[in-house]
Amino acid sequence: MEVGNTTRVTVFVLQGLSNNPHIQIVLFVTFLVIYLLTLTGNLLMLLVIRTDSHLHTPMYFFLSQLSFLDAFYASVIVPKLLENLLSKWKTISFLECFTQISLVIFSGASEACLLSVMAYDRYQAVCHPLLYVVTMNKKVCAGLVGASWAIGMGTGLLNTILLAQQDFCGPNLIYSFACELPPVLLLACSDPYISIASILTTMVVLGLGSLVLLVGSYTCIILTAMGINSATGWNKIFSTCSSHFLVVTIFYGSGIFRYMTPPSGSALEQVLSLQYSVVTPLLNPLIYSLKNQEVKAALRRMLARKLRLNF
Repeated sequence: MEVGNTTRVTVFVLQGLSNNPHIQIVLFVTFLVIYLLTLTGNLLMLLVIRTDSHLHTPMYFFLSQLSFLDAFYASVIVPKLLENLLSKWKTISFLECFTQISLVIFSGASEACLLSVMAYDRYQAVCHPLLYVVTMNKKVCAGLVGASWAIGMGTGLLNTILLAQQDFCGPNLIYSFACELPPVLLLACSDPYISIASILTTMVVLGLGSLVLLVGSYTCIILTAMGINSATGWNKIFSTCSSHFLVVTIFYGSGIFRYMTPPSGSALEQVLSLQYSVVTPLLNPLIYSLKNQEVKAALRRMLARKLRLNF
């Protein structure tokens, strides 16, 4: 489409992961299996938390929100990835691309906030156990989750609207398998200063801000744990916090590197994008179910109830 003497891009082309048809089939089957397992794992986690009264606590309320967010995040990326693996023309419309960018930023920002909220919840449970029920009541929990979603929505809309103000006059090849802000920004013909400033501000305020809250919460938890002589107390703290700490490490390790380094379209960037958008949503329910005794016990109770109903 031409505006004045400038040709405006209306369709983008995704580079994808491979142009080899045989490799594409293998990748399609692999990512389809991962996606189905991701949906199954996260929806099962939601079901267990919803149906088991032992898990009706703030910690598992936040975990259910994380499971929903992971299933949503994977659904933003993987279906289009699967479609392009079977398609000759790996195109995506301007509107579809920017919608995907907005939803990706929304998911990432909301998850960063939610992980910080979960760390704060563990801090209250370990460091102030007598006041925990009062401090983390239903109203507070709902407010913290609502704030996380609101911050995610605002961050996604702001960065996407600013990016959409740029002129895209060609080329239109995105060096990625999905529409993400860094590779799309490379295609802007106009000065991307405002978008870059917005990204950096988001990373500093939201990324580092939530990271400081995480580090502060876990520092207090570790100091409290060091003052406990009981092996049982140590084990309880470790079992409730280790899963969350592992999820945080995976999330921030790949996300910060992906968004804080200049985009280049390298293979490493593709791997990091796959890790936090495809693999991490699969790993989160596995980490929480395999390392958490309460979740495993709830799963056994649910299976036992189902077996009793069948027989």
